[in-house]
Amino acid sequence: MVYVNDNFGRWRLDFSAIVRRCTSRNRRGRSLAQRLIPEPDDYFVLKPKHSGFYGSSLPVLLDHLGARRLILTGLTTPQCVLSTAGDAYMRNFELVVPRDCVAAADARQHRHALALMRRVFDADTRSSTRATLRRTG
Repeated sequence: MVYVNDNFGRWRLDFSAIVRRCTSRNRRGRSLAQRLIPEPDDYFVLKPKHSGFYGSSLPVLLDHLGARRLILTGLTTPQCVLSTAGDAYMRNFELVVPRDCVAAADARQHRHALALMRRVFDADTRSSTRATLRRTG
């Protein structure tokens, strides 16, 4: 698994510091963040802007891993997820964006972003229970 996270404008943080910050006591969303703590063999990339590809090491890492299909999850559907999906599409990745594994503050914008990814980026936006997760290669 590859985690791609904002650096929250804190340019001196590393990924472990971000995990500690997000799982700290009285932190909003702590219980969810605790469920998403990476395993020791997971990868992580810190991103400076909306797209996971922009200004990050993600393209080099995905090439190293031989990735051809990406399953995008996270926040927020009309900003970070959409931007990352567009950049992935331009790099010829197959896209799966399970509609129940992404979220946005505005339901209409969420639906619109999913429809755009399906129509323009050929993304599979079925729910995670219906998505086809076949192995490539």
